[in-house]
Amino acid sequence: MSQVFRSAEEARGRYGPCVVTMGNFDGVHLGHQHLVKTACRIARDHQADGGWVSGVLTFDPHPRRVLLPDQPTCLLTTLEERVALLESAGAERILVLPFTRELAQLKPEEFVRQVLVETLGARSVVVGDNFRFGHKQAGTCEILKELGESLGFETHFLPHVRYRGDVVSSSLIRHLIRRGAVARAGRLLGRCYALSGRVVKGQGIGSKQTVPTLNLDTDAEVLPAIGVYITSVTDLADGRRWPSITNVGMRPTFDGTALTIESFLLSPFDGVAPDRIRVEFRRWVREERKFEDASQLRAQIMRDVSRAQTYWRRVIKQDHEPGPSAGFRRD
Repeated sequence: MSQVFRSAEEARGRYGPCVVTMGNFDGVHLGHQHLVKTACRIARDHQADGGWVSGVLTFDPHPRRVLLPDQPTCLLTTLEERVALLESAGAERILVLPFTRELAQLKPEEFVRQVLVETLGARSVVVGDNFRFGHKQAGTCEILKELGESLGFETHFLPHVRYRGDVVSSSLIRHLIRRGAVARAGRLLGRCYALSGRVVKGQGIGSKQTVPTLNLDTDAEVLPAIGVYITSVTDLADGRRWPSITNVGMRPTFDGTALTIESFLLSPFDGVAPDRIRVEFRRWVREERKFEDASQLRAQIMRDVSRAQTYWRRVIKQDHEPGPSAGFRRD
């Protein structure tokens, strides 16, 4: 279990000595995970040097929301999700530093001395090879290395993680999700992209005219493109999980005017219906379109269900095969 600090005052004297990586970490994608895991490895290698721990420094709110409030910044994860994912990646200490205009005004030397050295007790710093920091992002990797040499900490600069030629980044993942490429986005995240929230009552059309569904109300800021997806649904209360197919859209067959996220479960409930769920998006199926009537829509949903069932049979078969192919699949 990671130890999480919410201010510099809370962390000072209790955080280090540490190997720390820092950044916004929105989505905690493969590139972020590589930074954290490298910090963990370096910390393990220095256990004899006074018990270094692996640490993450991240910020809340996102710096763009403070410095560029008129430019919308949609995030892949909430702060709570980000902290949980950083913990899963192996971080032993996490400082969520409140980002303020005063913090943004710190010169690179001031930021390093006050935050990294005096607050965190950094013995080693791990960042990407294009990392910038300090007032107006004046701090470069070269400056960080020089400050490390003078203030007594190591520096490690890692190249970007790439996937099929693309640099893994939060902005690329947002773009992929918004155009429906959820399988590719999942590969860059290292897990399925998911939406969480309350189950809300729909208009009853599904249970009467097509098929019954669970309707998700979510505060997520990045939504998949309108369309139909192969998904899985998890009850956040008890972990029950169902293969599913999900429609993100406007319900044009019924002249809908509001976006809905409706999941049809491919296996029955065991017990009561869930109150809060997580919907994991695994694969795009088709665009949403308007049908002449509910019966035609129902027939299409059954075809979608058949396709999803074929997909899940293949996943289950692969997960039970011996050797390196076994394990949970995202595609």
